[in-house]
Amino acid sequence: MLGVIIVWVSFLGAAFAVFSYYRSANGNTSDLNRARRGFVISVAGIIAASTLLMLYILRHQFEYEYIWGYSSRDLPLELLITTFWAGQEGSFLFWALCTAIVGLFLQSFTRKRGIESETMAVYAFLQAFLLLLMIVKSPFGYVWDAFPKEVAVGTVPADGRGLNPLLQNFWMIIHPPILFVGFAAMGVPFAFAVAALWKKMYREWISHALPWVLFGTLSLGAGLMFGGYWAYGVLGWGGWWGWDPVENSSLIPWIVGVALIHTMIVQKKTGKLARMNFTLAILTFVFVVYSTFLTRSGILGEASVHSFTDPGAVTYTLLVVWILSIVGLGFVMLGMRWNELKKLSESVGTITRESLITVGVLALAASSLIILFGTSLPIVSKTTVEPSFYDSTNLPIAILMGLLIGLSLLVQYRMESGQGLFKRAMLAAILSAVSLVGLIAIGLHDVTMAGLAFTSLFAFFVCVRHGYRLAKDQPMLVGGALSHIGVAILFLAIIGSGFYGNKMTVSLPQNEAKGVLAYQLTYKGARQNHDGKWEFVVQVEQGNSAFTLAPIMYQSTYNNSTMRIPDYISFLTRDFYLEPVSVEEGSTGDHVHDVFDLPRGEPVTIGDMIVTFIRFDMTPHGSEGGAMGGSLFPVGAVLEVVRGRSKEVITPVTIYKQNDEREVRGVKLKGSPYEFQVQEITVGMEGRPSAVQIKIKGFDTGEYDHSHEAKPEMLVVEASLKPFMIFVWLAAVLISVGFLLAMIHRRRELNG
Repeated sequence: MLGVIIVWVSFLGAAFAVFSYYRSANGNTSDLNRARRGFVISVAGIIAASTLLMLYILRHQFEYEYIWGYSSRDLPLELLITTFWAGQEGSFLFWALCTAIVGLFLQSFTRKRGIESETMAVYAFLQAFLLLLMIVKSPFGYVWDAFPKEVAVGTVPADGRGLNPLLQNFWMIIHPPILFVGFAAMGVPFAFAVAALWKKMYREWISHALPWVLFGTLSLGAGLMFGGYWAYGVLGWGGWWGWDPVENSSLIPWIVGVALIHTMIVQKKTGKLARMNFTLAILTFVFVVYSTFLTRSGILGEASVHSFTDPGAVTYTLLVVWILSIVGLGFVMLGMRWNELKKLSESVGTITRESLITVGVLALAASSLIILFGTSLPIVSKTTVEPSFYDSTNLPIAILMGLLIGLSLLVQYRMESGQGLFKRAMLAAILSAVSLVGLIAIGLHDVTMAGLAFTSLFAFFVCVRHGYRLAKDQPMLVGGALSHIGVAILFLAIIGSGFYGNKMTVSLPQNEAKGVLAYQLTYKGARQNHDGKWEFVVQVEQGNSAFTLAPIMYQSTYNNSTMRIPDYISFLTRDFYLEPVSVEEGSTGDHVHDVFDLPRGEPVTIGDMIVTFIRFDMTPHGSEGGAMGGSLFPVGAVLEVVRGRSKEVITPVTIYKQNDEREVRGVKLKGSPYEFQVQEITVGMEGRPSAVQIKIKGFDTGEYDHSHEAKPEMLVVEASLKPFMIFVWLAAVLISVGFLLAMIHRRRELNG
């Protein structure tokens, strides 16, 4: 098939480029032109394969398993395009496409500066590995090869399975591509670092690599924030960050990239921290690939619903080999040059800007290690850490970071600046203390939160003053100040939205007003929108103001589960957020429901039983493949059922299949007529517990009294007040604009 042939040609071109660039870097200059041609052939092949896949998607060629699995005829054009990167195979190709385009710019960049051979040899190696992954995990496989028992050879399905409803959103057009651009760009500082170690250019590489590090970190950060905005408005997590393993795996290289920017600036200004720069440059890309391993190896299948399922043993092995290869390549080279780099490892002083930046980098490293530990724990243990673990362990680090950001701008490079530091910090400290008193007056009472607020305010006032001075003389230098102001605002917004929000779950009988969080909520009924999805209209009143929210809840045929999309309204100081939970139909009094929602860890009384949902269990349960492979995905709910003096632990399972069907495997309770079945699952985020909806067959025909009063239709919602959410998005914009200005400045500086 054409696509597979193109990928093979592209891989061979990249492999030839690696070999020829290596020979050229070792003195065989005649190989340089051959290396360039090999790399261009590889890039052309990736572009051709990407064009071909997009053409197949737009033409609905469902004979290809990838296109059948992620697209359908009813998708609008903009969402049809997003199916390119919706699955594993397509995302590998899209990453390769981003890597190829970045590589063309890098080839030109290094050619002009006389460092092409050594740098491109390393970068082409990274591209070759991506293409090798695509060979074993190709988006050009036929559907009858993937499902030989279900589809006859040559049979083309009339329609595709479709796109996950959660991905049918505007932000998914933007979020993944920007993130993949960041992944590709982070390969550049790795290539520069290894090339510099190879050629012993321990100082020169900093100026070359710094704009690329800024670009990669900007892309990763923007991708993370767009993902947070998508989560906040679509996923119904109740927040924009949930410490999910897949979120964390992209956050870690961003944090390391931020640390690298600061240490590179120190070396550029003072010549110090050379060892640290090489270490961080290597680790940044190592963590990018490790992120790929976590999300695409299936190893987090039981810990994160965002993780892809098992791609197969060969792909799994290749991902491990890729990690080991770049770790080996980077750190073996660093080890060989370690003693030579000692000459550049001068003392950074006690109270200098470089010393405070070094402490800040160590704090960022501690944060990365904490997040890495919590994220990787499911690999070696069935234990997973709760979001509170990350909150509590990162809080002291955030307090320290706020203080260091402010102090570092009040001291000088190379110069001990302790004398007079107290005086220089006095104005910002006084303004911070006064502002903190105001926050305490409006409800900030936690001591650690007050500490974070004070140091964040201190950083804010110092950065505003510093940025104002720069803006008057050198406006293009304000990028760093803007980003640091954004970080300070983000910390303050996290205090409000993350720790001082308020939420409650409430049942709203139709047409009956109910007071919720200082608002009057009236459920007006359900209506279908233009997509055929059900909107549940809630009128919200407070004083003389009134507005309407319409959260969405509907049954998806994609995965046979209920989809929930929240609705909210933003004000300057708060968001009011409604997340639908369930709707209970009105009754005439002659029916007992047999469907129940069970939040994780909360005992629920059902008749003479006390039922507690303990945890999810995604082991195969006798299905073919299971969570770690095959075309089936089992989800079990471990339930503890107490009835009288007896206690029984049961695990009903629902197996989701790729053909939009599911198999329900109920479990009968011993000594009773009741069979427990899993209906729906909800994975907890942002402090909201996981939950399952179960059906108890036989309960509605059991021995209980069926005479109940008639009830109106009831909408169950989780209502939340989220203080200062608008400042989260403002902070993201400031951080991104700051990175962009800094990148432009460094590029101009490099070009002289």
